[in-house]
Amino acid sequence: MAARDTAPFAQARQELVERVRRQGVHDPRVLAALARVPRHCFVPEALAVQAYRDTSLPIGRDQTISQPSIVGLMTEAVAVQATDRVLELGTGSGYQTAILAELAAKVFTIERIHSLATAAHHRLDELGYTNVVFRIADGTFGWAEHAPYQVIVVAAAAPEVPAPLLAQLDAGGRLVIPVGSGDVQELMLVKRTRDGFERQPLLPCRFVRLVGRHGWTE
Repeated sequence: MAARDTAPFAQARQELVERVRRQGVHDPRVLAALARVPRHCFVPEALAVQAYRDTSLPIGRDQTISQPSIVGLMTEAVAVQATDRVLELGTGSGYQTAILAELAAKVFTIERIHSLATAAHHRLDELGYTNVVFRIADGTFGWAEHAPYQVIVVAAAAPEVPAPLLAQLDAGGRLVIPVGSGDVQELMLVKRTRDGFERQPLLPCRFVRLVGRHGWTE
């Protein structure tokens, strides 16, 4: 779906995909999505030359675009299928949104910061994504109107998994979220099973805080 630009970043993007593979991401659909999405379109123009480093970068309003290997690991963990409906919390620049939109039937994405949401919406429209629905709101409440979701991806850290998100996760659904304090977090995979919820810690991480009623206060 993303614009298939060829210059001057195509080679850098392929090299990034190889680095992400070495970091442990092996799902060919996830790697192909990373290869298609032009990350330099999702960072400030002054940082475009750094877009294909495996690092987070500032995008304004004290927010960041996550490092590609973490985006890949989170996306692989929730095993997005072509028929899935995905809820994303923390649209940010829209980069993770684009990766999810490459893989899923529909992505519902929520961002609380108006300027970031507006810019991401415009960016994804320009790149040709038609399966993304945007909302500006407190994402910790989820988006009950379109629930249940087979996949939920949270791109900011919460002190615990917000209860509304668990309620909106479909049977057999997968949720990935950083959980912990501002400095010490664990990326957590949650699966909804017949008996409740199964939680699996994935790796230590550091994300910006998830601000909202069921997250952190400002």
